[in-house]
Amino acid sequence: MKKTSIKDIAKLSGVSVATVSRVINNNGRFSEETRKKVLKVIKETNYQMNFSAKSLRMNKSFSVGILVPDISNYFFSSVVQQIEAILFEEGYSTIICNTGRNFDKEMAYLNMLESKMVDGLIVISGADEFGFKYANAENGIPFVCIDRQPKDKNTIFISSNHYQGAFEATEALIQAGVKNPAIFMHNRQSSSAKERLKGFQDALKKNNIVYNEELSKYTVDLQKEDYQENMHTFIKNAACVDGIFAINDNIALELLEFLPTIGKKIPSDIKIIGFDDTPQCKYTVPKLSSVKQNIPKIAQITVDNLLSIIANPDQKRSVTEIVPIDLTLRESL
Repeated sequence: MKKTSIKDIAKLSGVSVATVSRVINNNGRFSEETRKKVLKVIKETNYQMNFSAKSLRMNKSFSVGILVPDISNYFFSSVVQQIEAILFEEGYSTIICNTGRNFDKEMAYLNMLESKMVDGLIVISGADEFGFKYANAENGIPFVCIDRQPKDKNTIFISSNHYQGAFEATEALIQAGVKNPAIFMHNRQSSSAKERLKGFQDALKKNNIVYNEELSKYTVDLQKEDYQENMHTFIKNAACVDGIFAINDNIALELLEFLPTIGKKIPSDIKIIGFDDTPQCKYTVPKLSSVKQNIPKIAQITVDNLLSIIANPDQKRSVTEIVPIDLTLRESL
């Protein structure tokens, strides 16, 4: 079978070879319509570019590394999928590294990505500040952080407005008649978790509700065998709690299943709202209220910023982009 050439791509696209080359290399002038038409033909014909020669010529690998703590997590997997799709359209391949929230594994992946000479790096969430130094990296790899504050403030940080999401979710509970809200958290000290806790606390303060560390906050570890027994103990000790803001939908979904087993009706006894608006929210009984993050916008802003610093590596900058959230109210309130 004859291998597709750049001339074939040009003929099928109805453009010149030079235009195809400009689209492939993402430089020079061409319309968005032309770009889409050429990329469509490339995809349909399985055209194989000589990336080795191209990389040597341009001193670029046309690849981006993505560090993600848990690829099974709905938000993480969704944002990675969107980022990968956008990067592919821009001519970049992705190397997705699932760190499992393990520091040693993360460092091993960083070393591997440096050795592969990736053009850029996207770091998604994690418990600690990201300490990778752009200025000290052997190859000067530019990076963007999502939901994870970089130690080097001269970098780019993208995040949903977790504070706003938690504040509005808590206000929704209170407006639905809740007198004693509680927040159910995981035990990871991420920047997003801290912002959600602060949003919850400030919503209580605004509504003249006293925040009590023992009665207003509960940390649940869904990995422990006795987590349901521990939740039951908290609910008994905090009998006044009539509404729960769950820091993520995984915890909220567990509560929807567990609370009826101890005689608590939702929403008449306890109202619940989660965070992430996972697809399951629409199908639970009752349907789960949740905070929705704007994943397409987060992905687009991330890629735009990364490609900008890849194209202009000497123009380091400090950028913080906070993306608004939406509240989706359903039957659990």
